[in-house]
Amino acid sequence: MGSGHDTVAAELLRRARAAGKEARAVDVLELLPWGLGTGLRGGYQAAVRHCPWLYGGVYDLFLRPGPRPRPSGTPLARLAGDRLLELVRHTRADVVVPVFHLAAQLTGHLRACGALRVPSAVVVVDFAVHRQWLHPGNDLHLCLTDRAADEVRAALGRPARVTGPVVDPAFFAGPAPGTPGPTRPPESSGSPRSPRSPNSSDPPDSAESAESAGSSEWRRRFEPYGPGRPAVLVSAGAWGAGARLHRTARLLAAHGYLPVVLCGRNDRLRRALSGVPGVLTPGWVTDMPALLRACAALVDNAAGQTAVQALAAGLPVVGYRPLPGHGAEGVRRMAAAGVSDHVPDEAGLLDSLARLTARGPERARRVAAGHALFRADALAEAVRLPG
Repeated sequence: MGSGHDTVAAELLRRARAAGKEARAVDVLELLPWGLGTGLRGGYQAAVRHCPWLYGGVYDLFLRPGPRPRPSGTPLARLAGDRLLELVRHTRADVVVPVFHLAAQLTGHLRACGALRVPSAVVVVDFAVHRQWLHPGNDLHLCLTDRAADEVRAALGRPARVTGPVVDPAFFAGPAPGTPGPTRPPESSGSPRSPRSPNSSDPPDSAESAESAGSSEWRRRFEPYGPGRPAVLVSAGAWGAGARLHRTARLLAAHGYLPVVLCGRNDRLRRALSGVPGVLTPGWVTDMPALLRACAALVDNAAGQTAVQALAAGLPVVGYRPLPGHGAEGVRRMAAAGVSDHVPDEAGLLDSLARLTARGPERARRVAAGHALFRADALAEAVRLPG
């Protein structure tokens, strides 16, 4: 769904291959028979874009975090079981790592019934661990926060560890603009591999130079919109979904900011917003690390992969008008973890941006809190599981 889960899977593959391991990513929706996966993706996309209240209702009824986990794998997930087991046998896999909740339900069921003979380590990519992330058959859950890991252990009585987000190391290269001092996270005693990011390997110096050049190129693109306007990234996700994005963009432009609105693959939204004076809509972005470091803050509505990439890049995050369901729950949990703001209205948004885009100790504290979220390498934790 969207591109966040794919991004996490791709980064885990990169780490595995960099360590000399064989790895393969598989979309669980493509393993479902009869085109069910395509139908699920299309239905979810339509709901999020056009009637988000409907998805919010489904989330409240079936997914919202609660005191009890779902007792077993969903019937839908089980339909992909034979094809997954065939892939495991064909590839001689030593571990299966779900990064999507439907995949976690599938592996949990297969482990519980003895069909899957290798361990499964679930990488939970959400700040709010909703019920479909939980299945007692899985061997390990790797979580973003202590609270999330505590909830998994309480619900399942199974191991859960805190690793923080899975992010490409390119996002950690160099300081964010306007931030005093270096913004790289401190080295973790539990993961001594990298002084840049506790959960990834250092990119080469040439990559850092390229990222610096990329950020400079973005700043040149900002110049025609007027000097002295802090660029504020507004993310609508890969599908370009959000509430009152036009109004938010106009508000920011009217108060001295340059709104840079990410519309994902929603070309219709991008064309509409491109006509708003003082608003930049760059289309699909392939150099996100450079763009993030050229901006002063992120306005986010989902607490997903863009938000944690911003934290890695040293960018303060403000949650505003979150998508119903796991978006709203995630934005609340992210703020409760102390790594972002969650604001209820336009005045709150402007207040947070004024505080967090200004050079000074408050911004520095928020950047440090964001970097502290990155603790360990999720891949290393997964491959330590005994077979």
